[in-house]
Amino acid sequence: MTWSHPRGYAPLEAAARKWQEKTGTCIEWGKGSLRDFSTIPVDELARDYDLLVIGHTHLGRLTRDGSLLPLEIEGREGARREIEAGAIGRTWRAYHYRGRQWAFPIDASAEVMAFRPDRLSEPPADWRALMGLAEEGKVLLPLRAPHALMVFFTLAAALGTPCRTEANGPLIDDDEGITVYEHLAELAAFVPEDNLAADPVAVLEMLSAGDTDAVAAPFITGYQNYAVAGFRANRLAFTDVPVIKGEGPAASALGGTGIAISALCRHADAALDFCQWVASGPVQSSLYAKAGGQPAHVAAWDDETVNAASGNFYRDIRAAVERAFCQPRHDGYAGFQQEASDVIIEALRTDAPAIAVIGRLNKLFEDSFPGARSSAL
Repeated sequence: MTWSHPRGYAPLEAAARKWQEKTGTCIEWGKGSLRDFSTIPVDELARDYDLLVIGHTHLGRLTRDGSLLPLEIEGREGARREIEAGAIGRTWRAYHYRGRQWAFPIDASAEVMAFRPDRLSEPPADWRALMGLAEEGKVLLPLRAPHALMVFFTLAAALGTPCRTEANGPLIDDDEGITVYEHLAELAAFVPEDNLAADPVAVLEMLSAGDTDAVAAPFITGYQNYAVAGFRANRLAFTDVPVIKGEGPAASALGGTGIAISALCRHADAALDFCQWVASGPVQSSLYAKAGGQPAHVAAWDDETVNAASGNFYRDIRAAVERAFCQPRHDGYAGFQQEASDVIIEALRTDAPAIAVIGRLNKLFEDSFPGARSSAL
């Protein structure tokens, strides 16, 4: 099972065709949304699919009941080390959880800035320049859940007060959280109201269309497809998020996916063969990238042909991906991500006081950890 976007399924379908030519093994890919991993029962996923393409934020839930196969298999160290050494940024570590490796990274992204190079010779470099564009009605922002929280995370890091990812305190201290939310509210006040229900793909579609005044989306997941000439009416360029505090951009939220194996898979050796092959540098930098994927291996990010085909997408956002931080991964995070985004969206709609928003976010974060509710009772 993979996710239902060309970036998610096209490279894996191409890889499956090539793999069958090479080995005779047939792999059939189904498509679902990444949200399915938050709503479908874990045992159902593990029973119905041998291979699962997952985000690192789902690891707590997917490993809770032993539904995934650990990938440190004796005798397979060489291929595993090659993938680890080539994984860009924290993409390998993102799938290392509670001492085990649960997936190999195959797709990498982070919160970056998208802009229209035909209308904007230089993207806004700092908050003041960004707000100038926003006040002219030229900025878009994906705020549909869970992306409202991703923007909050990225703003927090950019302000030098990153949110916590473990159960060792509130999500963010009150004063710092208020500052983050006030920045978000200030920017959101100038974007179209429908952005509250827009995900990154919807915003990138708007931004690349011919009938928009917008020129930039400053906090958005990078999609190389939109940097390819001819993919849409207008090509987009991608770069680091604007500087908000200090001398340079801070870390933003890590995105992307990894490929995992169900613990119930009856062909584990064959499944692992495919996982190691599709995550390897030679495949990531050739077949996977050519089929519309967004590789996680530096062999692809370094490749001149891959960069040329995507308008230098990989070169332009590499620093952002290498700095990106892992989001929380505990069992309970998926629910928190949805509820926290809903709180932020409602607050933006109703002009709720910042202190109330931060109090609610911190309470939701505290309650999201296993045992939190029962211990409170």
